[in-house]
Amino acid sequence: MEPIVTTTSGAIRGHTEAGITRFLGVPYAAAPVGPKRFQLPEPAPAWDGVRAATQMGATCAQPPYPAYADALIGSDGIPGDDYLNVNVWTPDPGATGLPVLVWIHGGAFTRGCNAKPIYDGTAFARDGVVMVGVNYRLGVSGFAELEGAPSNRGLHDQIFALRWVRENIAAFGGDPGNVTIFGESAGAMSVAALIAAPGTAGLFGRAIMQSGNGAVAADPQDARKVSAALAAELGISPTARDFGTLGPTELIAAQNAVALALMTDPDPQRWGRSVIAMGGGIMSLFPVIDDEIVEGPPAEVLSAHPDRAVPLIAGTTADEFRFFTVPAGLAAGITADALPFLLARYGIDPAVAQTYSTQRPDATPAEIFNAVMTDLTFRASTFDLAAANATTATTHVYEFAWPTDLPGLGACHVLEIPFVFDTIDEAHTLTGPTPPQSLADEIHAAWVAFATNGTPGWAPFTADEKNVRIFDTPESTTVTDPRAVELAALRQAFTPV
Repeated sequence: MEPIVTTTSGAIRGHTEAGITRFLGVPYAAAPVGPKRFQLPEPAPAWDGVRAATQMGATCAQPPYPAYADALIGSDGIPGDDYLNVNVWTPDPGATGLPVLVWIHGGAFTRGCNAKPIYDGTAFARDGVVMVGVNYRLGVSGFAELEGAPSNRGLHDQIFALRWVRENIAAFGGDPGNVTIFGESAGAMSVAALIAAPGTAGLFGRAIMQSGNGAVAADPQDARKVSAALAAELGISPTARDFGTLGPTELIAAQNAVALALMTDPDPQRWGRSVIAMGGGIMSLFPVIDDEIVEGPPAEVLSAHPDRAVPLIAGTTADEFRFFTVPAGLAAGITADALPFLLARYGIDPAVAQTYSTQRPDATPAEIFNAVMTDLTFRASTFDLAAANATTATTHVYEFAWPTDLPGLGACHVLEIPFVFDTIDEAHTLTGPTPPQSLADEIHAAWVAFATNGTPGWAPFTADEKNVRIFDTPESTTVTDPRAVELAALRQAFTPV
């Protein structure tokens, strides 16, 4: 069956299978190519007739992941110019008033797309939710700070896509007044920025942050240092005019070279203190404080503007940082002698390791390092944002604690995604061959319930009762913040580099 719906740009034809209808690769904005790569998004040109929407659309040009990450989650890349597109899964395009979930993918603001098999929205549609997956500009195209170009083009794309959802989702059976945004990693950082942004009221009513950071907001002067390095690599000036003359291949080559240089020499004087503090030498491009979308670190903005809070789920995995050190072979080199030097490099008093060791008496030095870095880069700022949000809106906090069968990774970064989407059959390179279906049933159902009526099924997080849902087998539990002692010690021990 191939149903047809009409959008603001024209009619599209989808495909129905097993009761779920998919509309794939639907443009929500014009192709950002040439000079338009560094301009604000514009409406997708109208088309005549009926456009096929039965295959995944193009993705923003990007480099593959490093080999270790590629082996676990795969790299992305579908050629084409119309990469500002959405995928829509619906239980019934003829329905009315269905809840809507809008997915913002992760990938360190330089990689990722809406076409990954683990992001398939079939299970959400099966359970009565219209799900939309969004592509946006990445890397240099989306986040380099350039003279003559608006900042945060990738975030502008996300907002433009949300406006498209507001105008079009009723045609797919969805309720434009019941939209929940959710994202993971850079997608969750985007969610945090969108909650705190001054101009997003009415585009969504709830939000979910998976493995994000509530403090990401680069100083524009620091961001320009990264752009100057990109321009020097290309032999041009750091302007939209010069960058707009180049194609994606040249931009990606420069982006890779600068990312390697930053990782090799994470000097705050060279790259900017905010860039190093937020990315730890791993990430180089971020949302930038622009006083339009990003007024400052989202947790701080929400504290100053509590009226912007929305009902929220926010959480992390138990062992986020192992994803970045174990498969890359870095964890194997973290010895008791090396641990103090590594912590000091990130501005952390090495004495904090004793607190973590007391809480985790069987942990190795590498496991202590990863626990500290998980808190520093993910959990601390997630809790800060949750606390700010909870002053005026219902907030729920979680920790995904089920460990993958793969040696040493534990409950690492990315691991919860196939459970949330109920796509564990697509994720065995990350989960191992026997992920528990019961856990996928539980967390997926919680996300569906939250998108439907705002009640995921566990007690909210408040200033007085810091409830955290621990997703694990054989039984999930709700407890008082299990990391409170470690987080308190880390906050005292950390001095930004």
